[in-house]
Amino acid sequence: MNEEITIKRVEEKHITELQEISKKTFADTFSSSNTEEDMQKYLNESFSEDQLLKELKNQNSLFFFAMINQKIVGYLKLNIGDAQTEVYDMNSLEIERIYVLELFQGKKIGQILFNKAVEITKNLNLHTIWLGVWEKNISAINFYLKNGFEKFDQHIFRLGDDEQIDYLMRLKL
Repeated sequence: MNEEITIKRVEEKHITELQEISKKTFADTFSSSNTEEDMQKYLNESFSEDQLLKELKNQNSLFFFAMINQKIVGYLKLNIGDAQTEVYDMNSLEIERIYVLELFQGKKIGQILFNKAVEITKNLNLHTIWLGVWEKNISAINFYLKNGFEKFDQHIFRLGDDEQIDYLMRLKL
């Protein structure tokens, strides 16, 4: 791939772009495995402008866009401290979201976003990265296993009215 991938911090002024990439990548990834009603409920609640602004304003959450030629092709959301969806360890960083547009998957963008998460974890002197990944998202599970993660638990993830199992995985640095 000849295009250079750049990583850019997401700010409040980017709320529209963040909402668009969030809804598009999530729907593309999970719509075929979920009902339209559950999907719409989740998208409307989790990626509303109000919800995303609240997350962006949280000093313990960080968002980054992956860009090619000024086009947003993916994004990363990280949480530390009390912003983590579940606090297992205050010395850890949670990857809440790594999403890449379908057209750009397989081009190492997810790996570049993951590497950014590792860099930030090290810069903050934290020792563990953790995340939740849907038990049926085999490609994501394999990606994390390839990057040294191990499963340590599981929890319920609610998508609309559907309760699903997420594997909790972690990487000690």
